[in-house]
Amino acid sequence: MLRKKIIAFSLFAALLFLALPMSSSAQDVAIQTAEPFAAKVVLTGLESPWSMIWGPGGKLWITERQGKRVVQVDPADGKKSVLLEVADAKIGPQHEGLLGLALAPDFDKSGLVYLNYTYLDGEKELHKVVRYKYDSAAGKLGEPSDILTGIPAGSDHQGGRLVFGPDGMLYLSKGELGHNQGANRCLKNEAQRLPTEAEVKASDRSAYVGKILRMKPDGSIPDDNPVLNGVKSHVFTYGHRNPQGLKWINGQLFGVEQGPSTDDELNLLVSGGNYGWPLIAGYPDDQAYAFIDWSAVADCSKVPGDAYLPPDQPSVKETSWDRKDFKEPVRTFFTMPSGYSFADPKFGALAYLGWATIAPSSLDYYPADGPIEAWRNSIIISSLKNGALYRVPLSGDVKQAQGDVVKYFHTANRYRQVLVSPDGRSIYVITDSTGNLLDENGLPTQTSRNPGSLLVFEYKGWCFSNSCDFSASRAAKASVVPGRPTS
Repeated sequence: MLRKKIIAFSLFAALLFLALPMSSSAQDVAIQTAEPFAAKVVLTGLESPWSMIWGPGGKLWITERQGKRVVQVDPADGKKSVLLEVADAKIGPQHEGLLGLALAPDFDKSGLVYLNYTYLDGEKELHKVVRYKYDSAAGKLGEPSDILTGIPAGSDHQGGRLVFGPDGMLYLSKGELGHNQGANRCLKNEAQRLPTEAEVKASDRSAYVGKILRMKPDGSIPDDNPVLNGVKSHVFTYGHRNPQGLKWINGQLFGVEQGPSTDDELNLLVSGGNYGWPLIAGYPDDQAYAFIDWSAVADCSKVPGDAYLPPDQPSVKETSWDRKDFKEPVRTFFTMPSGYSFADPKFGALAYLGWATIAPSSLDYYPADGPIEAWRNSIIISSLKNGALYRVPLSGDVKQAQGDVVKYFHTANRYRQVLVSPDGRSIYVITDSTGNLLDENGLPTQTSRNPGSLLVFEYKGWCFSNSCDFSASRAAKASVVPGRPTS
């Protein structure tokens, strides 16, 4: 199995030793300038991997968005086997296909596994959640059963992350399909629209875009879901753009979502919360972002797609919108001032790669008792366009960002998901097979160094002598619990 070294390494994955001649009798002193990691490629040849979780037996389970497969990978040697092929998944170049997966909280007994993917109903593209059963003897997933169907889908901003909470409920992130921008700029953005009573009774999911959905394991609406505009539905939170990461930490649900040209967000998701999109990006501060409703523009389809301001349609200031249920982000990447120039000639036709965003695609939690001291009690966010991980230290109550954000492991890749090993000594990353990104020099490219791969960054500890024991201190008490959320 391929074990070649990753071509590009981050400064944070290296050690620098400095000799400091203090006096003629002084000894050389070794100084650690960063946490020591080694990096390698575990596996290549994945077809647009999207989601990754710990499965039974210490194996990784990975979905392939375009490959329409669920595969099991041994992280020790990269050996791969196919658990499932989803024939009816509708694939596309960016956000369509087989997306997130989650194991039931009682997986050890039930063997139940949940997937979500896009599909066609006639000519209509939709999104659904399907339950499967794992046959451990055969090493296969089977017995599919639809539990939630008819969610709108499209060519952009699908969301698609799937997690169980400590409450036993299943959560699905759903994007707003990229409406009101680019090729979809003439379509109305409905991230703020909530389901009506009539729609809920008719199982009409058309208002489920730009939301975090919460459901029972059978797909039904939980009794304690929030009542919004007098209606209870699957909607848990709303006002989202493209939420691609969900993680339970200390009994709280965190999410990351991609902003427009500024203001990617790390959010603490609370029941009934409104996260502002498309009227607010980041904070309601009237800085670089202002909402423009392209769908209201006369002859919208005739306006050039690269027009920044459509004719005869004013922008809407963020502070003009006042909602009591609005929730500010925990952190943004990044909020820029009014008048900020988004044009940089060095990015050419890929100008968006130079915008003040990181394109967050997932998040994981590094525990407070992990062996890497500097990483303890931190959220780790993966970036698509920058090919890096961003570590966000948290406060003691695990509710606020605290201190500087630190960037790690920059390579010329698109990082689709990050996953911390149970012993806290390895950081796993899956990479996109295609897409635009920034290379090691911060320049735009369409060539990934390690497309469709599983990478691992292994912590090597720190020692001033050759006799140190770097065996994982937590290994004895750490175990892989398939599909279990962090409580």
